[in-house]
Amino acid sequence: MSRRTPAALAVAALIAVPLLAGCGLKDDGKPQVVASFYPLQFVAQSIVGTHADVTDLTHPGAEPHELEPTVEQTALISRADVAIYEPGLQPGVDRVIENNAPKHVVSVTDVVHISPAPPGLGDEHAGANGYDGDPHFWQDPTLLAKVADKFASTMEKADPANATAYRANNTRLQGELAALDTDFKDGLATCKSRSLVVSHDAFEYLGRRYNLQIHPIAGLSPDAEPSLRHLQELSDLIRTDKITTVFNERLASPKLADALASDLHIGTAVLDPIEGLTSDDSDATYLTLMRENLKAIQKADSCS
Repeated sequence: MSRRTPAALAVAALIAVPLLAGCGLKDDGKPQVVASFYPLQFVAQSIVGTHADVTDLTHPGAEPHELEPTVEQTALISRADVAIYEPGLQPGVDRVIENNAPKHVVSVTDVVHISPAPPGLGDEHAGANGYDGDPHFWQDPTLLAKVADKFASTMEKADPANATAYRANNTRLQGELAALDTDFKDGLATCKSRSLVVSHDAFEYLGRRYNLQIHPIAGLSPDAEPSLRHLQELSDLIRTDKITTVFNERLASPKLADALASDLHIGTAVLDPIEGLTSDDSDATYLTLMRENLKAIQKADSCS
């Protein structure tokens, strides 16, 4: 937390007042929660229900890796009652929270170990914004459940009047995430193949949890450029292992995945990293998208 002089605080207040009118803060008496991107917004909304207002800083259809908070969003974060974010994924959000954090902050890294970027693929495997960790922990629903527990306990402290509702909603969410985990374990128990060729490396947590071998075209950042050597190695792997599908995704360009599949005369399908929702996914949730991913994997890997 930065230290400010009284004069600086007064100036900040004068600046913030007109900004807040257009930055999404509601004046309905409910606690205000800010989530840095969709999986965390899903957790927050599932737990607060109608007892608090939740704002997702990453708009539908936007790439969360690329978020740089606007002046209005900076004011929104600093005036929120609770913020939930993943350090390292969005450096701009990190800076705002470091300099002017809300009273209550939920950091993913307090409860989840963020794995380092998998080694061995060279520059194309560099993380977003120079971040060398793999941020996609939510692809393992048991890890998202840990974050939900932490957020629920924080909401109980921030809004004791509704603590009973937050505990009940978290109990329900824990059950839904446990059922999702069971569906994946059972649904992928018997597959002819256990390999997935994906457009970018967002599925290592999924692979570790369910014994899948993940072979990404690009690295942790969707716009990372793979080397020609890496593309040749993937082509050889697809031929040798008789892989039938190359997976692309909704929020990133399918160009590389489509080109690789076309060259090898195999199919493509969507495997959603669920980093954010697209603007036409109004009825989609983390749970429905994860189950769509499960069906896509089952089809591609011939799981009975």
